[in-house]
Amino acid sequence: MTTKNELKNHLRQQDATALAKGYSPAIRAMEIASIVSFVALESALVWRLWGGPYTGPWLVLSALLLGYLAADFVSGFVHWMGDTWGSTDMPVLGKAFIRPFREHHVDEKAITRHDFVETNGNNCLVSIPVAILAVALPHSSPGWVFVSAFLGAMIFWVMATNQFHKWSHMDQPPALIGLLQRVHLILPPDHHRIHHTAPFNKYYCITVGWMNKPLLMIGFFPTLERLITWATGLLPRKDDIGTEAALELFEVTSTATPPVVQAAKELLEEETRPVSPAQPS
Repeated sequence: MTTKNELKNHLRQQDATALAKGYSPAIRAMEIASIVSFVALESALVWRLWGGPYTGPWLVLSALLLGYLAADFVSGFVHWMGDTWGSTDMPVLGKAFIRPFREHHVDEKAITRHDFVETNGNNCLVSIPVAILAVALPHSSPGWVFVSAFLGAMIFWVMATNQFHKWSHMDQPPALIGLLQRVHLILPPDHHRIHHTAPFNKYYCITVGWMNKPLLMIGFFPTLERLITWATGLLPRKDDIGTEAALELFEVTSTATPPVVQAAKELLEEETRPVSPAQPS
């Protein structure tokens, strides 16, 4: 079996300077427009919810909390997609979405040098379709109001994800942010550092990180990778870490048993193991 050290020796990462240059004026203009559109849509949703006949404090609070969990999962799924599939040379998606993920692996502190637009613009862009849906839904019953509030809350936290991520890489975040990190209400640096251990194939959730351990226990992302490779023949992380390291990593993860399955097997083996007869005294 390939060890982590052997795998690390084969890593072929991309040039950080070249990746940083991929942030073009056109992409920045697109991100500014996305932020303006996102703020307008979220403001429209708050206006519709405010004072509505079916809007109540418990409904809004539950939507905010469930939206937070959903955003954490969405952040992990999108992060996994950006880290694992595609190439920085792809039209539009390559420079706008995949490039920031690849740059972050070779220059972790780059995100701390990004301004508000570069940090949050692309998350606003991908949230706009959901924001439109949230605003367009009817508010004719508590159920519809909850769905609308949930979607609005989820994309708000999705928008905030890169900001939380940026703070987790800062050497000295603001005092309040440091407190929120220590009590794990936003992404803590120590927790996120697990992802930044080569070859960067776990702990993708970066809103708060609460979903990382459950997804790791069930082998969620490795299972998806095996299914996609089986269906398409594509090799995960080939563009990010190089073909040789990606192939070795895929072989290792393909034979690994998810921790929760391994624990269940051990428990079943323990229960079915024959009990030794008592020895006569």
